[in-house]
Amino acid sequence: MSREQTDKSALETMEKHGGQLRMAEALKEGIARRTLYRLVDEGKLERITRGVYRLAHLPEISYPDFVTVSVRAPKAVICLVSALSFHDLTTQVPHSVWIAIPRDSRPPRIDYPPISWIEVSGEAYDSGVERHFLDETEVRIYGPEKTLADCFKYRNKIGMDVVLEALNLYVRGSRQDIDSLLHFAEICRVSAVMKPYLEALV
Repeated sequence: MSREQTDKSALETMEKHGGQLRMAEALKEGIARRTLYRLVDEGKLERITRGVYRLAHLPEISYPDFVTVSVRAPKAVICLVSALSFHDLTTQVPHSVWIAIPRDSRPPRIDYPPISWIEVSGEAYDSGVERHFLDETEVRIYGPEKTLADCFKYRNKIGMDVVLEALNLYVRGSRQDIDSLLHFAEICRVSAVMKPYLEALV
């Protein structure tokens, strides 16, 4: 196969996979490392983080940090301040991407973006996960109610001021579901902590 045919085949394979592949996935599909490197040099692919490549002609990524983390760490769930930001429940600008990972699992090694993580197990890890397709990539993010419950649980990590601002914005919003919020507060074992603040607002 000529170099031109090799490159065309590689780009078609990328298209079939939504325009983005990890190095390991590309190798499984028969795309050689040198082909990836050459396509990057020619401006046909871009390397968005170590070991992750996407077609250069695709629209600019709207959530590049979330996409990068989700590709590199498929079991990670976006949580805490990062999830608050996604749901418009904070004025904070997260300095890292907060993720929840299964307890006893190894944190992902990612050069960029910086990540912060919590280890969660059982129902507290599995429940409340929403799946959003951002830039052709499935990104797992905790829903607003689960995120708020997590924020109360990890208030010492993110600051009580952040938690209370988020609760206030949630209660004032049009899509509140107090029953769901209390359900996740039970799962995260923060009902006793959350209820006084919630009762003062509703």
